[in-house]
Amino acid sequence: MSRTPECADLVRWRMEPPALPGGLYQLLRQAFLRDPSRIALETPHGPPISYGELDSLVERCRAGLAARGVNRGDRVLVYVAKSPANVYLYLACLRQGTVYVPVNPAYTPVELEAFVEDAGPRLVICDPHRRREIAELLGGSGSAAEVAALRPDGTVSLTAPPPQGSSSAGRSGPVGSDPAAILYTSGTTGAPRGAVLSHRALAANALALCRAWRFRPEDALIHALPLFHTHGLFVALHCALLSGASILFLPAFDPGAVTRLWPRATVFMGVPTHYTRLLSDPGLSVRSAAEMRLFTCGSAPLLPQTWEDFRLRSGHRIVERYGMTEVGIITSNPYRGERIPGTVGYPLEGVEIKVARETGAEPGPGATGELLVRSPGSFSGYLASPDETARVMSADGWVATGDLAVLAGDGRVTLVGRSKDVIITGALNVHPPEVEAALNSLPGVVESAVFGAPHPDFGEGVVAAVVWDGDADPAASRLQQALARGLAAYKIPKRILVVECLPRNAMGKVQKTVLRSRNAGIFSRGP
Repeated sequence: MSRTPECADLVRWRMEPPALPGGLYQLLRQAFLRDPSRIALETPHGPPISYGELDSLVERCRAGLAARGVNRGDRVLVYVAKSPANVYLYLACLRQGTVYVPVNPAYTPVELEAFVEDAGPRLVICDPHRRREIAELLGGSGSAAEVAALRPDGTVSLTAPPPQGSSSAGRSGPVGSDPAAILYTSGTTGAPRGAVLSHRALAANALALCRAWRFRPEDALIHALPLFHTHGLFVALHCALLSGASILFLPAFDPGAVTRLWPRATVFMGVPTHYTRLLSDPGLSVRSAAEMRLFTCGSAPLLPQTWEDFRLRSGHRIVERYGMTEVGIITSNPYRGERIPGTVGYPLEGVEIKVARETGAEPGPGATGELLVRSPGSFSGYLASPDETARVMSADGWVATGDLAVLAGDGRVTLVGRSKDVIITGALNVHPPEVEAALNSLPGVVESAVFGAPHPDFGEGVVAAVVWDGDADPAASRLQQALARGLAAYKIPKRILVVECLPRNAMGKVQKTVLRSRNAGIFSRGP
């Protein structure tokens, strides 16, 4: 299958990314305007939106931001549930040159406060039912950010009138080097860090993916991913929009809804949990998936058995790929060629990789070491964190992924573990120190250690070992309820184990490898 001429022209920019006058949105808009009547977005409820209508909605939202005095370089923190309005708002920020800062709506308002303090947004946008609570919380913390509610058309509602003279007239639009978005991810120290991603970096990664996965205007993508994460916000949206394809937009993942859309779709992007749940759906069959051309999986490791079971049930070989927030998508199994389960394929065009030991020496093929990446899709650094940036990215642009990998002689990458102590549950990152701090603050808890264990549905499940000093053994449900007041649901341990002491090495460091080994089968033993 040949790629479209437009995509071919754009991919030539990969070795020397364009200045992108007007920023990423103007690049996407080239695809919109090739056929303004084509359906851009279709939802379970409401009429479909054409590309011409989408462009108008985005401009209306952009003008609303400008009327509020939100301009190029200002930050907008977005704390909303997934909706078409969320898409319009994101694209309007790109068009205006406003920096889009998405936050998982599952976070509690207490957790949100820390992101607001770090990002310093001009505006915080939330769902209408949360507006009063968020305004009171931020007002009490002394934040200068205004709080706005997101309307269904992507515009925002504020109680105060627009500030005097708040117009973008005469102000220049974004360029490729400008920041387009800030996504929070766990840094090397575990504290969330805002990865700053430029228009040019996002464009470079999207162009490479469109070519690698053969995207075309005739495609229809099932979008069942969240919009606060790289996978749904950048990978899925950008591939569809840049190629002028249609998006079948779901508010959340539902196996039955996904399989019912397959006869009208060509592409599905998911995470391992999606595929394990699809395997349990009676709608999964070779016949139902006959019109599909591409299934991709990322954000967490996919078990080879899941890959094989899906192949037998659907007739399709999942394309596993690998990436990270700071660099975008790094590798992918080939669209045409051998897809080996358990591997993540080869580097995308323009991406360089190497596997290095801690000493910096590069081992030969087949040896294990940390995967390093240099890519035109790399981030600009962590927000206001030069030291943290320097720990991850070298002066010549090599980014340390924190993942251990084996590089085959032909360049194929196989991931074998993580050097960072991060739990990936349902494709979402959980950093143990945050959960441990919450546990240790509870009455009766002396200390705790949080780790991941294999889970048949989520890939990894969060487990906590707790040393208890109370009068009686704690009820796990009571500790979980207490944690729910300050932590998102996915961070709360699914199993809490009461232990007399935590295993330690001679230096006194908790040995989480011992805890993982002892409890590797905890989620196969039932509640």
